[in-house]
Amino acid sequence: MTQSEDTHPLSEDAHPLTGPATPPDAAVESTPGECPVVRLPDGTWAVRGHADVRHVAQTPEIFSSAARSHLHVPNGMDGAEHRRFRAVIDEHLDDSRILPLAPMITQVAEHAVAELVARTRAADILHEFGRLVAVRVQSRWLGWSADLEDELLGWIDDNFAATRSGDPSRNAAVAEHFDRIVHGILSERRARRAAGQALPDDPTTALLDQHVEDPEAPGGSRLLTHPELVSTLRNWTAGDLGSIASSIGVVVHHVAADPQLQEHLRILSHREADHLEELDAAVDEMLRIDNPFPFNKRVTVRRTQLAGYSLPTQTPLVINWTAANRDERVFGDPDAYRPAQNRAANIVYGAGPHICPGRVLSTLQIRGALAALLRATTSITLDPDRTPVREAFPSRGFETVPVLLQA
Repeated sequence: MTQSEDTHPLSEDAHPLTGPATPPDAAVESTPGECPVVRLPDGTWAVRGHADVRHVAQTPEIFSSAARSHLHVPNGMDGAEHRRFRAVIDEHLDDSRILPLAPMITQVAEHAVAELVARTRAADILHEFGRLVAVRVQSRWLGWSADLEDELLGWIDDNFAATRSGDPSRNAAVAEHFDRIVHGILSERRARRAAGQALPDDPTTALLDQHVEDPEAPGGSRLLTHPELVSTLRNWTAGDLGSIASSIGVVVHHVAADPQLQEHLRILSHREADHLEELDAAVDEMLRIDNPFPFNKRVTVRRTQLAGYSLPTQTPLVINWTAANRDERVFGDPDAYRPAQNRAANIVYGAGPHICPGRVLSTLQIRGALAALLRATTSITLDPDRTPVREAFPSRGFETVPVLLQA
């Protein structure tokens, strides 16, 4: 899609900025096409239009990702620093390493479904299935002990509760909790190595020996520091555990509300290996319609214009992926399910240099969970006695997705 004509950067030395000083308030009821940029109550600008979101995401030299107070590898980095650390991430998330995980993911999902249908026919699919799949897949991939399962499941609940509260101290506490989990895992690996024990061949062990390019280091590279290791593993897991569970909740809610689509996808799921592309497109479209990945932070590093508005240096912004994926100028009716037509413009996994490096792993998990659930059932319906509960702003997706399962 081409960039809109009213979206054009201006450097500090360019002619004076023109246009309105501030966009409309976020409380204004509007579509992304009507108000591609709005201002949140705290003064942050929320970018909502599809073309404008893509422009911000693809122009890090103006809209910096270094908008966080703590180390965030590589999401909080820009330019050459981001490129060096992104190379580390991409190495471990390359298709050649991730695609072979598909049988393990299928096994985890099928076991979780079997446990669920053997126990109940009325389930909260997000808590009793989605979060379990997310934790078990991540733990097996990274080589983490199954003994951490309950703690990680509890952490997901605490993380969502802290986000809903809007209390910075609660968010800081859950972040510190996850850092302690990662620190304990790394310390245990180092202690085993120091004792001369062989370590498992998994990404966690590999990171202990991981080098990152560094022009100032002897030979041009160095080992990751301990804070960089913790941040990398936090990036791979802490965000993904809740996101994968939320995504599974969204797609199961969608098929439970659309029996015709559900039956079509159930037929495909019984021959999943033959229909990977169509199933993946279906998952992407359901997530576009109801995107559980709402925001990423940015800050302007020089004066610019966006959607006709003037932005001074150090203006905080958030990229609203959810709104951009519902821009009526691009998708027409944003609620219409059109996977083939909409897939090229779908930015559920982001855009630009920070596009999600784990999108293949995420898709494997979400598609694998949905396909396993469809194979194990003849019907999934929304529970008429329990209404699904939405996550409160600033999160998206669902807090609960109660369904009835017919084996």
